[in-house]
Amino acid sequence: MKRKIFISAMEPSAEKHCAELIQSANAKNSSLEFAGFGGEKMASAGCEILEDTVSRAAMIYNVLSQLGCYKKLISDAKRYLRENKIDLVVVCDSPAFNFHIAKAAKKLGIPVMFYVAPQLWAWAPWRIRKLRKCCDKLCCILPFEEQWFKARGVDAEFVGNPLFDELDIHPKENIKTYENYRPESAKICLLPGSRRAEIETLWKPMQETALKLWQKFPEAEFAAVGNNQSRIDMLRAEQIEGFECRYEIDSVIRTCLDSDLCLCASGSASLQAAAAGCPMVIMYQSSPVVWNLAGRFIVRLKHLSLPNIIAGKELVPEFMPYFKSAEPIAEAAGNLLENPEKLKSISKELTSLTNRMTEIESRNKTAEIMISMLS
Repeated sequence: MKRKIFISAMEPSAEKHCAELIQSANAKNSSLEFAGFGGEKMASAGCEILEDTVSRAAMIYNVLSQLGCYKKLISDAKRYLRENKIDLVVVCDSPAFNFHIAKAAKKLGIPVMFYVAPQLWAWAPWRIRKLRKCCDKLCCILPFEEQWFKARGVDAEFVGNPLFDELDIHPKENIKTYENYRPESAKICLLPGSRRAEIETLWKPMQETALKLWQKFPEAEFAAVGNNQSRIDMLRAEQIEGFECRYEIDSVIRTCLDSDLCLCASGSASLQAAAAGCPMVIMYQSSPVVWNLAGRFIVRLKHLSLPNIIAGKELVPEFMPYFKSAEPIAEAAGNLLENPEKLKSISKELTSLTNRMTEIESRNKTAEIMISMLS
């Protein structure tokens, strides 16, 4: 008998995780049918796409323009769940939207699995009551999340991190020794992020930081990574006068393995850099008005970057958010570059904290949980 699963992904990264989950689930159980919100990757994996939500993915600053569209999507989802026999609902990331889908499913008596835990430990912890009511199983992709959610009454399980599913990487093998390292000829990579908004706010200050480092380390080499050719073209178009680097496509791990230090946008790239054993300085830009009026009151954590959150301390320098010059960032990076023993120590700790994330194939573990919820 066919079992039907409704699945919801709003952004490219979530869609990729869901596409891989669908492929893994179908390989384990041929009687599954998938339908829901997503994009081309999920369609190729065998999901009936009711609405292409991925092409509409909005960043925080233009969500307001999408509200009408999101309301219609929620209404469409509710109608679809009412009119079809759905055995399980899976929602991935984007909690502001997917909480509505999960709530509608629970009202109809349909079990719900969350894939990628909403980061309530960082902001809005009061929403845990809502999560408890609409979530039957929470699949966490950061190791500390399992215990945090369990302690608050949510059935949570760490399933590994899908970021590493397709990467043949073993962090413990990537500890940098810095034996033949010379600060003046350091290799530095720049990871300005994959989203257009990240590049627009981080690429210029990263280059300014690099130029300041060049004054102190005249033989330093720089490499910048973009996730596709269009992003590389965007980086080249915004290259500032006097700055030189080589560009590499979709090679965060490879480039970080070959680098002594990286300047990194906050987010998933910081975990990839950590798995590659590459010490880093993490950057994030925000509107000073938004941060001072709301952000600093909503965010509850002492540290904001993923490596530091997982480590429970400031393992690497983070500037999140920063509003002024690149001087303090360059100073922090320069201090690290001049201290190979510190770099080696950081590299060892970074590989240690990411090792568990690479030991479990997330899509397989999550597929097993999903199938078990159908029985």
